[in-house]
Amino acid sequence: MFGLEKWFAKGKNTKQAIIELLNGYRSAALPVGIDANWVIKTQESKAQIQVQINFPFAIQCDQDVASYLQQHLGKPVEVTSKVVVVGRPKFKAIKHIILVASGKGGVGKSTTAINLAYALRAQGAKVGVLDADIYGPSLPSLLALEDEKPQAKDDKTLLPIEKSGIKAMSIGFLVPAEDATVWRGPMASQALTQLLNETDWGELDYLIVDMPPGTGDIQLTMTQKVPASGAVIVTTPQTLALADAQKGIAMFEKVQLPILGLVENMSYFNCEQCGSRNHIFGHSGGTTLASRYGVPLLAEVPLNEQIRTATEQGEDIIATVREPNSESKTDNHGIADHYVDCAQLVASMLYYQSDSTSGVEIVMTED
Repeated sequence: MFGLEKWFAKGKNTKQAIIELLNGYRSAALPVGIDANWVIKTQESKAQIQVQINFPFAIQCDQDVASYLQQHLGKPVEVTSKVVVVGRPKFKAIKHIILVASGKGGVGKSTTAINLAYALRAQGAKVGVLDADIYGPSLPSLLALEDEKPQAKDDKTLLPIEKSGIKAMSIGFLVPAEDATVWRGPMASQALTQLLNETDWGELDYLIVDMPPGTGDIQLTMTQKVPASGAVIVTTPQTLALADAQKGIAMFEKVQLPILGLVENMSYFNCEQCGSRNHIFGHSGGTTLASRYGVPLLAEVPLNEQIRTATEQGEDIIATVREPNSESKTDNHGIADHYVDCAQLVASMLYYQSDSTSGVEIVMTED
């Protein structure tokens, strides 16, 4: 006895079997299984079973869930899903603001921020990016939009520039790259506040804020005046970077902003010749720091030429570099998948930390 026959023998119908299986589904992004309230429809025909799910945070795992159900039900299963992020907007029509920060420059914070935004967008969310580094804006370069200028909606509102489905705003769109931005702290903070408040973001599920390095005026402005949902700290395994990252964590803890986790960038280098991992900047530094503060290590992103090339050319790394690295003898995990895994973890954490539930009725039809 196997498949649906096994469930029928227990007195359960197809709907009940599917719900029980989905509640038992586990993955890194879904540590507590799929809530029955997320399933909006199940439909069985002679040929297959169709399941429709509304996920309350950014995630795309249709194939994984379909394979899981098919394995247990013994019948072809088709899963379709839609991301409907739950919860009330915390700022304008933005549901979550995520600060991406680092204790020092040069650790890949901006690269991580834009690729996290790409990954969240690929998972079905509506995403925007704000470049909060007033002194050294990177967003125009990372998006290959150096010559773009935002349009004015009215006398007080700017329209963000859109690329690859992401809405973006940066002081770099307003000030020529060759002109140095020489502002005192209060002026920089005021400029950032204007960029945030006077941009017509529209409805967003997640606004990623690329913070400047350090723990200065702009960081305090963002943490004290903006209802951020949490912060992601970017570091490298190097001792100096870890020491500075620790200061950033301490700052966010003082203002009681949740730390969503750490991203260890340039974690290792895959040697194509010898087939081993080389820990150029140190080993397990991010793991140790995350353990010390009791926060997740969201990703260990390797030092990789594909990441550099994609960011320099302003490409969406999730769309262009999604296949596993076939040239590597040590890492079959696709380069883009490091950011996808990170995005799924961040999105699911924000959901599980909230008290919101969707409460959608389950409908079962048969034909």
